[in-house]
Amino acid sequence: GDAPTRVAQLAGQHHAGPLLTRLPARLKNAVLAVEDHRFYLHRGIDPLSLGATIEVQLAKWLYTNGRSGLLDQATQAVLALKLDVEYPKSQILLMYLDTVYFGHGYYGATAAAHGYFHCAPDELTWPQAALLAGLLKAPDGLDPYKHPAAARARRDYVLTRLQESGALTAAAERTAAQTDLV
Repeated sequence: GDAPTRVAQLAGQHHAGPLLTRLPARLKNAVLAVEDHRFYLHRGIDPLSLGATIEVQLAKWLYTNGRSGLLDQATQAVLALKLDVEYPKSQILLMYLDTVYFGHGYYGATAAAHGYFHCAPDELTWPQAALLAGLLKAPDGLDPYKHPAAARARRDYVLTRLQESGALTAAAERTAAQTDLV
């Protein structure tokens, strides 16, 4: 498969910063909590989910230039199944985090973590990871600088999902929800 090559090319075009070499644990948990909580249970497409899987989203960015017409969606579904066969889940997640748009001109987790919080992706706190994960739904509409109330509501929703998934205790969720956005 040529997915890693395409990831590197996209990252270069978007000045995404160095690609991840390992999964940042908190960001991984936060992204999966809201983007694809059944990620480790499906094979690239998830008939039980309303949203697009991580594999489908990755195929959308790597192979169909972000388009979402009917033919594009069919192509993305086929490619998502292929991605799932060709790559381990951890690599799929790395490629996704390296290419996805986090708003404010930041493509990829490295650029987003440095841009918003002046740290590496694996140094993100829970509230920081939750904010970044929340941005993926609508990077411009949830921009914490332009739409702080919407960004906070979405971040707090991600924190709630993390608590429901067992990644956070109720106390840790409450503490995280009281921190400043950026």
